Amino acid sequence: MDDLAQWLEEGYPQSVRTAYLILGNRADAEDAVQEAFLRAWKFRDAIAKETSVRPWLYRVVVNTCNSKLRQEIPRRERHDPEHDLDATLADNDTTDRFAATSDVTRALKDLPVHLRVVVVLRYYAELNEREIAIAIGRKPGTVKSRLHEARRRLADHPALRDSAPDPNSEEVSG
Repeated sequence: MDDLAQWLEEGYPQSVRTAYLILGNRADAEDAVQEAFLRAWKFRDAIAKETSVRPWLYRVVVNTCNSKLRQEIPRRERHDPEHDLDATLADNDTTDRFAATSDVTRALKDLPVHLRVVVVLRYYAELNEREIAIAIGRKPGTVKSRLHEARRRLADHPALRDSAPDPNSEEVSG
């Protein structure tokens, strides 16, 4: 269980970011992650020795976020204008790899939750398809089809289409 304790300590910022991308509100994200980490610690003996801890913990985080979306959040406004998603991504992100733009943020927020979750887990939490399947409790084929659909919708999103470079432009590189 040393892996679990270490992940809980090291994984908190990334888990909050993941929950925020799903929930759209910093306070809800922090509540969800704290609740998820408490659940994970309480049920730490349920992890089989051969099971990877990381996808299992993301499953707990995602399930907690889904519970919040179903039970608590629909009764009030989800988006907190004081906590911009771009700022949250940069708060604890140690790499510049996933620096978010407002266009990407808007497109991500417009995805249905079931598609947003797989995108967040794949590109922000850096889980592979098998790990995402564990995290969301679905088959790898479902993850693959959801990622495909999410990518299609993101590619068709007006904010991203408008900001994409024009392939017909005559820009000369030199």
